[in-house]
Amino acid sequence: LPGQFDQRADSAAQCIQLISHGDKPTVASAKVYMLYGRLSEEDVARIKKHVINPVEAREASLAPRDTLKTEYSIPTEVKTLDGFLELDAEGLSALISQMGLAMDADDIKFCQDYFKTEGRCPTVTEIKMIDTYWSDHCRHTTFLTTIDKVTFEDELLEAAFRDYISSRKSIGRTKPINLMDIGTIAAKCLKACGKLDGLDESEEINACTVKITVDVDGTPEPWLLLFKNETHNHPTEIEPFGGAATCIGGAIRDPLSGRSYVYGAMRLTGAADPTRPIGETLAGKLPQRKIVTTAAAGYSSYGNQIGLATGIVDEIYHDGYAAKHMEVGAVIAAAPQKNVRREVPAPGDLVVLLGGRTGRDGCGGATGSSKSHNLKSLENCGAEVQKGNAPEERKIQRLFRNPTVSAMIKRCNDFGAGGVSVAIGELADGLDIDLNAVPKKYDGLDGTELAISESQERMACVIEAENKDKFLALAESENLEATVVATVKEDARLTMTWNGKTIVDISREFLNSNGAEKHITIEAPKILDYKKAIPESFEEGMKALASDLNVCSKRGLSERFDSTIGAGTVLMPFGGKAQRTPIQAMVQKVSVEKGHTDLASYMSWGYNPDLSSMSPYHGAYLAVVESAAKLVATGASFEDVYLTFQEYFEKPGKNPKRWGKPLAALLGAYKAQMELGIAAIGGKDSMSGSFEQLDVPPTLISFAVTTDKAEYAVSPEFKKPGSRVVVISPDYDKNGLPVTESLVAVFNKVTALMREGKVLSAYTPTIGGIAEAILKMSLGNNYGFSFDEAVTLSDIFSYRYGSFVLELSGDERVGELLGYVTDEVSFTFAQKKISGAEIVAAYEDKLEKIYPCNIESPKETSETVSYKARKRTAPAIAVAKPRVLIPVFPGTNCEYDSAKAVADAGALPEIFVINNLTGEGVKRSAATFAEKIKESQAIFIPGGFSGGDEPDGSGKFITAFFRGEAVKAAVTDLLDNRDGLMCGICNGFQALVKLGLVPFGKIVDTDESCPTLTFNNIARHQSKIVRTRIASNKSPWLALTEVGDVYNVPISHGEGKFLANDKTVERLIKNGQIATQYVDLDGNATYDIDYNPNGSTLAIEGITSPDGRVFGKMGHSERIGKDLYRNVL
Repeated sequence: LPGQFDQRADSAAQCIQLISHGDKPTVASAKVYMLYGRLSEEDVARIKKHVINPVEAREASLAPRDTLKTEYSIPTEVKTLDGFLELDAEGLSALISQMGLAMDADDIKFCQDYFKTEGRCPTVTEIKMIDTYWSDHCRHTTFLTTIDKVTFEDELLEAAFRDYISSRKSIGRTKPINLMDIGTIAAKCLKACGKLDGLDESEEINACTVKITVDVDGTPEPWLLLFKNETHNHPTEIEPFGGAATCIGGAIRDPLSGRSYVYGAMRLTGAADPTRPIGETLAGKLPQRKIVTTAAAGYSSYGNQIGLATGIVDEIYHDGYAAKHMEVGAVIAAAPQKNVRREVPAPGDLVVLLGGRTGRDGCGGATGSSKSHNLKSLENCGAEVQKGNAPEERKIQRLFRNPTVSAMIKRCNDFGAGGVSVAIGELADGLDIDLNAVPKKYDGLDGTELAISESQERMACVIEAENKDKFLALAESENLEATVVATVKEDARLTMTWNGKTIVDISREFLNSNGAEKHITIEAPKILDYKKAIPESFEEGMKALASDLNVCSKRGLSERFDSTIGAGTVLMPFGGKAQRTPIQAMVQKVSVEKGHTDLASYMSWGYNPDLSSMSPYHGAYLAVVESAAKLVATGASFEDVYLTFQEYFEKPGKNPKRWGKPLAALLGAYKAQMELGIAAIGGKDSMSGSFEQLDVPPTLISFAVTTDKAEYAVSPEFKKPGSRVVVISPDYDKNGLPVTESLVAVFNKVTALMREGKVLSAYTPTIGGIAEAILKMSLGNNYGFSFDEAVTLSDIFSYRYGSFVLELSGDERVGELLGYVTDEVSFTFAQKKISGAEIVAAYEDKLEKIYPCNIESPKETSETVSYKARKRTAPAIAVAKPRVLIPVFPGTNCEYDSAKAVADAGALPEIFVINNLTGEGVKRSAATFAEKIKESQAIFIPGGFSGGDEPDGSGKFITAFFRGEAVKAAVTDLLDNRDGLMCGICNGFQALVKLGLVPFGKIVDTDESCPTLTFNNIARHQSKIVRTRIASNKSPWLALTEVGDVYNVPISHGEGKFLANDKTVERLIKNGQIATQYVDLDGNATYDIDYNPNGSTLAIEGITSPDGRVFGKMGHSERIGKDLYRNVL
């Protein structure tokens, strides 16, 4: 749609600019679909309806155009709402409808009363801004509603509520009782008891923050660990790609605004059954299949581009999520404590707007997310959803990692929902904002739009006036726009000027009131029987379990997310030689820019929609238990565990019973926190999960976080046949909940066994009980299991939260015997054996049509190539430490990993950022880069998504830059005259191929006969570990390898399929230019997708130039390191 960000058009414009060295031209793009077969007009209309989501696209015209220039009417004034002060209740209600406001009648009356004291009518901007500021999304108005009275049907809930009241009294809490207070009281109480020693508190609340000690190359340093969860439910429901992309973008921005480097992510989604026919789609809704697949594409596109290792991806299924999709992103980040400055802004300080420009496409994001969904949402919500621009946010990550920059920032806020009004409005009590200074994507925006438009890739930074020039210069060095847009003042009022007129002038006291006080009476729900039904037979139970949507394989979903960027992934998402056993907690080394550490962050989640629907109290309590148990099962200690919650409930309105569900859940979570002594130090609530008569299930997801050594990580796949497998369980009380003392003792016992080396693998049972645990632990290494005869169906199919299934290394007498691991893929119960192949097929096939991963591979075999050079090529570099130049383009994301690998190899890496903000910047970058090539002995083009792999294909952005006259000449001189080297990995390899540097050894004009890299056979991104075999020892880049050596290497790409004609392949074999091939477990080159992830010709993974000095490969060898990928390597 006009005004929305179009990455393809933007990248095309940037490519043209790189070639012309001029200003960026205007480019528009459209997709053309070819329809074939006998199609009626009705068929065509149905296809159009499926392809075109009116929220984000429209049918394009094929008519020729004389110009792409758009004429905008330039607004000059913002309307004042004359007569506002005289409106009666009916008139105010009509105004809410007319303006599409999210506030209610009490709020608008509260506004009217305020403006009466001001003696004037408000502007449209002021009302829209207040509506945004007070929205449920921004100010948690539902959670802050005062609870006047609660009635109970169950003693368990009533007792929990009494305990909550006692906790309030114990810390002298006198503020009103509300859901927010119930959700945060445990942290306050535990802190008062001295149990949250690591908590880092400040006025700047960007993300959950705890103090940790990071050992960097043997030196302990004080660091901050930050984590945050975020939802984008409403945007993803109506525009799945943009909604999901901006979900992860928004989650990243929170800890990023805390000046930390975000290195890990987890994605959880909630959906109804996507395998149902599209014809069953509810009116006013997109099909579930389209929502889940498009949202997965959006989130992965953004996360992969920005360079974020997504360690766990899971999808929770429940019919209630047909009301509104759930899109949750949780991220983890860290920064040296010395790099983070947090001070109160002072009068005279400046506010700098950093990053992306403002457009109309972000208006209404906050207020839209605060409304329930209705039949008209798809037609009316277009302006509320943005398209993200991940490379722009990557630039901010790089800038904030610079300690010189972070030391200048006194306070920072990210531009999420609410735009300027909230991002800048929250920074200080008194502010003068100049809306004319806000950079725009295009003309035609009025003051209201400039004030409230959400933007994905922007930050508001408070700096001292004397640091202005230095800060702006450093921003430009990272290819970022930065503009001073506001000044901090003494007077506690928020004012905004536009076109020389004041269009907002509101007191801070009124703005911070969050609107009219709300009151509610609540009826707590009756607890229903949540116990699982036990199957009549083992075979029936296992088949049903394997094909259960909440148990079955999500590998086809997860593998499209880059899980290894950052070279810190300790456990791959799926373990074992077959990479089939899913992990239960995300383990990643804390990201250290220079040097190495053995400290890792551990992050997990817990939630069961079926259980929570029957008893929100039990669901939330056991979500906390599950998330903590998953950390312990993965090897972390129970000490220093912190939580953050994601609440997602139906729109409660004024209905006391509907309010009872979040109340019950929060009471369950409160009890779990108090009894286990661990606290939620953050969270996010979303209270609009309704569509007509349909509601989402009561949802409280518990995320648990801690740190521990990477070497302590234990993965869940069975390690060897014959192992004895036991279950260790806590005692359970009459309510079916683990007894606290017993549970903590079990946690500590499991950790002790692991540290003593007595546990080979571990899994804590979740929604599918012990049966699910055994099934998934068997998958990774293609093993089976034989249950002990004493084990009953109830033992393995019931909920067993807080228990641990352990594969023991010896004959330790602990727990209850479950059985033994077998080397045959089968499952034996009560002396009856069932085929494992049938169970595994049910497990793998359930979502195969939605998220394919087991596509058929070509039947033919691939030749395994061996070329042993009689004489190896040795570079004539006469320096002890060769200098390696690493260019960073918009979209590059592997430069840190590459620089560290280069440094570890003994060379000197130099990272160079290409600046293309202006035509002059492009000229300057090209000239400087060419000079730096002359000072270097090698060029290393790192991976990433230069230009977002656009326009329509990877590497074109880099290619455009290297074909420039000065750069091309410098590269030619390096290779032809100075015996230099070049290497390109992934995106860098794609650029080398398109330039002709491989296989020809020089920059040439390529044609259709030349090799290329194209889209993977599976037609999506692939991220996993592959085996690559050295096929030639010709290249100096492979000087320490021998032909036949096999290496496990991470891959992460969507366009890695090497294509070449027979003649070219023959020449490459003859010349020894095929450097590496994808091979199977026997070391043979193969087309099998389990080993050859893209379908490359001859299973080629990497090739060289004729002399071997230019080397390109798809696998990320720079991501290899100590204690990484422990469940696969």
